[in-house]
Amino acid sequence: MEFNNLIVEITKPIAVITVNRPKVLNALNLATVAELGAAFTMLEADENVRAIIMTGSGEKSFVAGADINEFRGKSAPEMFPFAKLGHDATRVMESMGKPIIAAVNGYALGGGCEMAMACDIRFASENARFGQPEILLGLIPGMGGTQRLSRLVGLGRARELLYSGEHITAQRAYEIGLVNRVFPPEQLLDEARKFATKLAGMPSHALKMLKTATNSGYDQTLDNGLVLETQCFAHCWSHADLEEGTGAFVEKRKASFHAD
Repeated sequence: MEFNNLIVEITKPIAVITVNRPKVLNALNLATVAELGAAFTMLEADENVRAIIMTGSGEKSFVAGADINEFRGKSAPEMFPFAKLGHDATRVMESMGKPIIAAVNGYALGGGCEMAMACDIRFASENARFGQPEILLGLIPGMGGTQRLSRLVGLGRARELLYSGEHITAQRAYEIGLVNRVFPPEQLLDEARKFATKLAGMPSHALKMLKTATNSGYDQTLDNGLVLETQCFAHCWSHADLEEGTGAFVEKRKASFHAD
């Protein structure tokens, strides 16, 4: 599959998706959002890929929001497809069985912050900046920011960022739980690759069950979430990875897991 606004590199078992619009700080237009959805769908189906990194071209920006020049003057009916494509893409990211690491290099604002939040894990460079500044344009987030931000950092902190439109540093993002780890810029991608490689070596079926249980169970009641966990737990017992993992433990050797 060819892309105009993305670079997709596969060095099995890792794939790297780079948003490649550096002249506009990797801002999202309609075509780029559609390509992101297609790229993640393609990688989900690729059995050689077991973990994915998402990043932005250059050191200045991960994704600096939506491409305002493209959307200025549009009507509400004209903008609905953009939001719908954004929701579709982020739901593909969350529902796919493979882990996704956001390597945030520079600005992750608006749609960029929303894309990062749809990833499973967020690594940031020390120069990264996060925010949902839509309010400053007379807008609100349209790709999940009003929903995912509060789930990650709590309602009070989410409202503070959403209502003010302020940017926060990578360190502050780490402090409030928006970011998992912070690295010097020159180490970011290497560290993301190291962690992706570690995840790629895990039993892929169990990782898929973990992602299902944590994502789908988060918004349910505890009782319903526990039912889901039990179902995912039981599902692991029907997979060859369990026999390999338990066998390796008993035999005191390293397990050799295979892709589904």
